[in-house]
Amino acid sequence: MIINQLANFVTGLSLACGFLSIIFSLEGHFTFASLTIIIAVILDGLDGQIARICRSSSQFGKEMDSLTDVISFGVAPSILGYSFIYHQFQLAAIMGLLFYLVCSVMRLAKFNITPKEKLVNYFYGLPTTASGAILASFILLYRKYAQVPQPLIFLIIVIILSLSMISRIRYLNIDGILQILGKKTILVLVIASICLIIKPQIALFVIFWGYLISSPFIVKKFYS
Repeated sequence: MIINQLANFVTGLSLACGFLSIIFSLEGHFTFASLTIIIAVILDGLDGQIARICRSSSQFGKEMDSLTDVISFGVAPSILGYSFIYHQFQLAAIMGLLFYLVCSVMRLAKFNITPKEKLVNYFYGLPTTASGAILASFILLYRKYAQVPQPLIFLIIVIILSLSMISRIRYLNIDGILQILGKKTILVLVIASICLIIKPQIALFVIFWGYLISSPFIVKKFYS
């Protein structure tokens, strides 16, 4: 019984990370706010794998996971972006981030009603988890090397990610990534881990932005 709830427990941890990110953003601790979103992304990937291994997938777990994603990868990145980039009321920023939040909810709703046989190795539309991680990695890199925010650049990124989430562009899921990497999976993980230890901000930025840019081309090559 306990092992059957393990996936839901991990989902709860992801929700906790989303909540902590919001608190950190409001308190001005933007590095911690970004990192907790990244941790939430990792936990979100783990809960699905745990549910599969334990054969404990349930409708309750799916709904809990979807609602958690709204908080951790919709609300939390929106508040982080607004708190870090904009220090006072700006209508354009509010509208842009509201659009991002609405698109993230639409993306999750579309995922929930899409037959799972159509999601074997890829998703339609940028996953909300990846979108949240992309925004978080951008802020981490900016805090480390630039310091001074560029509101217009950030707003353009927000709009691009929003449109990507509700698009029909195909993005790899975990199964697709593992299938393509094959026997090279361990080697890639080792290299990625070393890069994360040496230059974590750059490594996270390259990993998530690399996924955003390259994934549609990889899907077209291997799954057309």
